[in-house]
Amino acid sequence: MPPAELFQENLTHHLAQEKYFASRHQVVALVRLLVFAGAAIGGWFLFMGGQTVAGFVLLFVAYLVFLGLVRWHSSVGYQREHHRLLAQLNRDEQLRLEGKLTGFDPGLRYLDTQHPYAADLDVFGSHSLFQLLNRSTSRLGQDWLAGWLLEPGPAAAVRARQQATAELAPDVAWQQEWQARARHYARQESDPRQFASWLQLPDFFVEKGWLLPLMALLPLVTVGGLVAVFNSYGAGYLLVGLLLTGILNSRFSTQRTNYFEQVMAMRDALRAAHDQLALFEQRDWQDSALRRLHRTLQVAEDISASQLLSWLARIAGWFSLRQNPAVAGTVNALLLWDLWGMWQLERWKRRLGGKLEPLLEAAAELDALVSLAAFRAANPAYCEPGLSTEALEVTAEALGHPLIFDHQRITNDFSLSGLGRTAVITGSNMAGKSTFLRTVGLNLVLAQAGAVVAAGSFRCSPAQVYTAMRTNDNLAENTSSFYAELKRLRLLLDLAEAPKAAQLPVFYLLDEILKGTNSQDRHRGARALVHQLHKRPASGLISTHDLELAALEQELPGTVSNFSFNSFLEPDGTLRFDYHLTPGVCRAFNASQLMRLMGIMLE
Repeated sequence: MPPAELFQENLTHHLAQEKYFASRHQVVALVRLLVFAGAAIGGWFLFMGGQTVAGFVLLFVAYLVFLGLVRWHSSVGYQREHHRLLAQLNRDEQLRLEGKLTGFDPGLRYLDTQHPYAADLDVFGSHSLFQLLNRSTSRLGQDWLAGWLLEPGPAAAVRARQQATAELAPDVAWQQEWQARARHYARQESDPRQFASWLQLPDFFVEKGWLLPLMALLPLVTVGGLVAVFNSYGAGYLLVGLLLTGILNSRFSTQRTNYFEQVMAMRDALRAAHDQLALFEQRDWQDSALRRLHRTLQVAEDISASQLLSWLARIAGWFSLRQNPAVAGTVNALLLWDLWGMWQLERWKRRLGGKLEPLLEAAAELDALVSLAAFRAANPAYCEPGLSTEALEVTAEALGHPLIFDHQRITNDFSLSGLGRTAVITGSNMAGKSTFLRTVGLNLVLAQAGAVVAAGSFRCSPAQVYTAMRTNDNLAENTSSFYAELKRLRLLLDLAEAPKAAQLPVFYLLDEILKGTNSQDRHRGARALVHQLHKRPASGLISTHDLELAALEQELPGTVSNFSFNSFLEPDGTLRFDYHLTPGVCRAFNASQLMRLMGIMLE
């Protein structure tokens, strides 16, 4: 089934289920009210009629029934919300297919304007690659995905991601279940690595061997004194117990608050991770990377990551009583509630054995893989890139721009292979030169992240992508756009030095280089730059209006190739662009025609 049809079918199903569970939720709420009212009225009649035993029995049975109804009500409410979330996920997928990315996280926190390519290729920001790919539900998962987009992965890691997403991609329902389970909780942006670091601090109960016996004894004294007071004796025991528990609670008030704040800040993020990991642990995976993650999540033979996180959720629930000051004050005064919660947390930490961070990182890697798998599932026409062992090979058929969503999107074939090779692309204004450079660059980024690419076939070798496409004035640094571009090109030459590029050669994409100076200097500078780059482990594409630069094909035979994008003037005076990459130099330019169309009459 085509993805668009699948997402619409899913949306219709989940909206219907949301409506069904919403009606059941109302019915159960009404039943709860009737049980409460019935128990109250029935109990009143029984007690007023002198049937005390029957009254207590009725209230006890009603209490048990009411508790069951509360659990049922909560379960139905969860199902209602779950189907609402699943419906929203399918709406989101529809929006991505239509190219409507405005409402998605742009990931600007990851954007560094000095990065080799992120700013020029729209990896982050409005209408960006990150918005198109990201389905991650945790801050850690988003960090992993952004890291894959910012740094070319080693060939072995890229293959592992490809194979993992190949197993994950066909099961769209599983991917969406993974996402929906986490979206029930509000604090996915919390970074649990801070909590993991906090757990490395020394235990509170270290060198306090006297405290645990006292914690066991004092509640017995206090509660025993409270019971005795109701029988007209034992007030002294109660006062002594309350005094000593008050001293302990006051003495360790700072530590109690610290434990509460740390646990509650991470509660939702860790509950989300628990629900997701329980889903992952249920299945026997075939792919080696997924099986590796499955082993990482098995903390010991008798306990898994989800079980450990479930235990932690119960401890967080213990601490959550502090959110009700009246209840918290009572249970702390009588039972030293917070101190027992701290003791439980330290028991949990000892059982964990310092493995929380690896567990969280494994969950984050899965979160990022789900993003790549969902992207793959939504774009079945895209291909899995082949990884070449040739130096700087980029070979593609039917290559398209992944952020252009027009069904009539134009695709092109392209091939460049070997060190010291340059494709010079000439063309008229608006003919598609810059878009093609971004097309090649974005698909290289996708390929080296382990994702599918917008092509019929695609093959590439490991490379450090580097761009010089958008350079702007910087008033704060008193820098002109021309000087900013020169600095960018200097960084390219440094990056492409043989010692630095021995492991990862540079694939450059340079758009209208040296456009901030006169035509003579621009030509001389561009020509000199190409000659320098050809002596280094680097290859790439250069777009230009400078037809003289095409002469490099004769100066450096076999290493420079000319391509072009052309425009055509129709008989009625309008310009037509075919956006097809053509071998050879551009045949005609259109600046004068464009100026005439804008009302600027040339003599």
